[in-house]
Amino acid sequence: MSYFGDLISTVFERRYSSAVSQDAKGRSVTELAHDLLGSHGEVSGSTLARLILDRYSAMGGDEKRAFFEFLTHELEIDPVAVVESLKDYKEAPSERSYRAFALAAEPKRQELIRRLNQVPGATAQLVSMRKDLLALIRDHPDLQPLDVDFKHLFASWFNRGFLVLRPINWESPADILEKIIAYEAVHAIDSWDDLRRRVEPSDRRCFGFFHPAMANEPLIFVEVALTQGVPNSVQDLLADGRAPIAMDAADTAVFYSISNCQDGLAGISFGNSLIKQVAADLARDLPMLKTFVTLSPIPGLNRWLEKQGFSAPQADRNEALAAHYLLEAKRDDGMPIDPVARFHLGNGAMVHAVHAHADTSENGLRQSGGAMVNYLYDLSQIATNHERFVAEKSVAASQDVRTLSASVGPKT
Repeated sequence: MSYFGDLISTVFERRYSSAVSQDAKGRSVTELAHDLLGSHGEVSGSTLARLILDRYSAMGGDEKRAFFEFLTHELEIDPVAVVESLKDYKEAPSERSYRAFALAAEPKRQELIRRLNQVPGATAQLVSMRKDLLALIRDHPDLQPLDVDFKHLFASWFNRGFLVLRPINWESPADILEKIIAYEAVHAIDSWDDLRRRVEPSDRRCFGFFHPAMANEPLIFVEVALTQGVPNSVQDLLADGRAPIAMDAADTAVFYSISNCQDGLAGISFGNSLIKQVAADLARDLPMLKTFVTLSPIPGLNRWLEKQGFSAPQADRNEALAAHYLLEAKRDDGMPIDPVARFHLGNGAMVHAVHAHADTSENGLRQSGGAMVNYLYDLSQIATNHERFVAEKSVAASQDVRTLSASVGPKT
């Protein structure tokens, strides 16, 4: 009976879905969106969601902008209803009055996005949709409220509890390895041989966060080198023909590249959880590792030096200037100007050491004259450093770095 019941149900769903699709042919995507918001059936809802996503995928740029304008302006909250429901809740707090306020305060577009997400593959399509939205916002700032709602939902859907940490190695599926090549944002991977040097040797590791709804799409990944001592050159880490070191000789894990993969998830933080999780797992599995550091770029250094009137390049002073920049260059809110510094310091790391001639690639020379920085992740101090940075905007740094910074004299 169960088999025949499932068979009858499947036939019914297909016929009903086909009828809904046929009826929707002459309706606009905005009409379908209203239909989806008014739908209470699982089959009709899924069918409408698929139709809307398919229609969106076929849209050109102007049509996408019009769709976003519809979501922003026609599926907005009603301010009067929000104020009145809040007044009711204030005067008579109850489960009923609070529910009424919560419903009034949530724009209909949030519920529409949730309903769109009920079909297979929808999560990745919605991430791509936000990527399109972000590309339009600079010229169309009126769309920003819609992005607030996307970001609110994505922060919930992609929170740490749903993410899966997976190792990436030479045995990983080819489609994932291809994406690692494509998404690498710090030190370009120029061939399959280059990728192999980063993920196959015994003293190299790569880890990525994945989401169950996007199982073959890395959200973010980090590349790790196991070394003896703290490195001062990315060229040495990535050298062709490099001989792997013996595992019992390694005492340091170096996070030398971390790349976000999904433009549509901009502003959703994964990197802080990723580095801490990988560091903790490596410390557990490889107890001979005692030091956890990055070898990080300093992307804003040369721009800042030029604005400050320092002549560039200044090879003999590059380390001191880099140290001074990392410790003293601040935004109006008191946070470091450098985005990589803000990330790692906010994550609980400290500025451990700076190195001249550490990245002699074209990009490295252009952005920092080749200087790079080690951020140290002392697992016993991460929480303290993080709290001091957030509360006091205090930059944790080694004494060597502070001495270098203090040595910077007048502009020349």
